[in-house]
Formats: sequence, C-alpha cells, structure tokens
Amino acid sequence: MIPGISSRRRFSDLNEQEILALAISSEEDDGRIYRSYAEMLREDYPDTARVFDGMAEEEDGHRKALIELHRKRFGEVIPLIRREHVAGYYARRPVWLVENLGIERIREEAEAMERDAEAFYLKAAANTTDADTRKLLGDLAAAEAGHQDRAGELEQEHLDDDARAAESRTARRQFVLTWVQPGLAGLMDGSVSTLAPIFATAFATQDTWTTFLVGLAASVGAGISMGFTEAASDDGELSGRGSPVKRGIASGVMTTVGGLGHALPYLIPDFWTATIIAFIVVFVELWAIAWIQNRYMETPFFRAAFQVVLGGALVFAAGVLIGSG
Repeated sequence: MIPGISSRRRFSDLNEQEILALAISSEEDDGRIYRSYAEMLREDYPDTARVFDGMAEEEDGHRKALIELHRKRFGEVIPLIRREHVAGYYARRPVWLVENLGIERIREEAEAMERDAEAFYLKAAANTTDADTRKLLGDLAAAEAGHQDRAGELEQEHLDDDARAAESRTARRQFVLTWVQPGLAGLMDGSVSTLAPIFATAFATQDTWTTFLVGLAASVGAGISMGFTEAASDDGELSGRGSPVKRGIASGVMTTVGGLGHALPYLIPDFWTATIIAFIVVFVELWAIAWIQNRYMETPFFRAAFQVVLGGALVFAAGVLIGSG
C-alpha cells in the first residue's frame, strides 16, 4: 500500500457478488446492533427492548433472503467484505457510544440506520443487471423505507401510553441520578466553597491577577477532588445511580465551573469593577442552584433559595472579613 492512499475499495468497483456479500454482512451487523440495543434497554425499558427485538428479526429475514439469492447465483462461499472495506460506505456508531446518549438518542440512531440502508439498496440495485438481484435489492430498499412504519407498528404493539409514561419516568429518574444530582453537588461545592478563598485573597491583596490565580487553582483543584470522590464513592451497581465515570465527570466539571464563575471577573485589571461583577455572578450562581434544586430535586423553591443563599452569604462574608482583616 502506498502511504496516504486508501486501501478501501470504491463502491463502483464492486461486482454483483461483492455487492450481495456487502449487503449480507451489513444486515448481520444491523441485526446484532438492534439486539445489543434490546439487551441494553431490557432491564429499564422492557417494552422498547421488544421493539428492537422485532427489528432484529426483520434484519434476519433480509439476511436470509440475500444469502439464498447468493447461493442461487454464486454458490455457497460468500466473499468476506464489510462496510469498513468500502470507501464512502456509511458507518455505524459504536454501541457503547450510543448507549451513553439515552433512550431517545438510541431511537433516533435506529431511524438513521434504516435511512442509510435504504440509500445503499437503491444504489446497489442501480449497479446490478441481473433481474432477480435487482428485484430483491429494490424490495429491500422499500422494506427499509417501510421500517419506520414497521417500527411504529411494533411500538403500538408493545408501547402503550402507560408503558411510554413509565419509561419516561425511568429515563428522567436515571438522568437525575446520573447527571443532575452529582452535577448539582459539584456546582454547589464549587460556587460556595471557593467564595472564601477568592474573596479573602481579593480584599487582602486587591490584586486582580493574584485573585484570579487563586480562584483558578481553587476551582480546578476542587473539581478534580470532587470528580474523583464522586466516581470512587459508588459504582452504581446497587444504588442504580449509573456509571461512576459519568457521575464523576458531571461533578468535577460543574465544581470547576462553579468556582470559575466568580474567578474569571478578576481578569479585569480594575479591582472594584472585577469585584462588583464577581458579586453579580455569585448572586446568579446561587439563584441558579436554587432553581435546579426546585426543578429537578423537587425542593420547594423558597426553602432551596433560603438554604443556598444563606449558606453562600455566610461563606462570602467570612472570606471578606478574613481578607479585610
């Protein structure tokens, strides 16, 4: 292979046997992907899992029809050619990547898979001269186009209103446990715990650059600490809180963001301008935390506001008093 030149085949260079072999391997891959989705979702979303089971069975039917045609035309030996061997051929996202994006994203990915397959069969049919092959490929293109209708039928069969409502509640609960709860804890820690060192430094030195550096160090350090603590505290297996990596990322990132919010204004050279902007940022941060608690944790708004604002005010006052002294 010449460096820099792709070793993949162009679709236009494939013969009819290779096109059939590519279609067979693609149907096998898609069937496995649908079954993987079903297994991932079966525990929390059993009704949607049955929908993907049905779609996998549809792909099996396509594969069998393609193999039978290949046997009839070319014999028993199917050439080994896969999607990654063909330049420009549509790719599938890794299952583990889609898994991290939630149930609605998985459904959207399945719809995109059907659209890609339809486009492939239309192009493949246009590149064949055998009547039986052209007919089958055209029929499969129509079948892929109709899969959205079939998916709708399967959803009506397995997903009634009660099932959808139950799955929506499960998805929301998982989102709150995996992302919102650790993210909120991080935001609270970053916003509140960094108030004292940042404003103590600000009033002690009245040097904006030094204050920014202290705020940056405090924010990043707190983010790393919170992220590792959250990830190590619970593997999520028994609690159902989800991946420790996701929770650690949510907590660590939001801790850092919470601290940087009122550290960044000190990039402004004028001390009082930077400090007034930092005051405003702190005010917005604390009320945002209260809103998130009310929105996702169902904490009464005024109780959440009182707790967060009072705690933040005390830490802020401690920082100012220590720095002024």
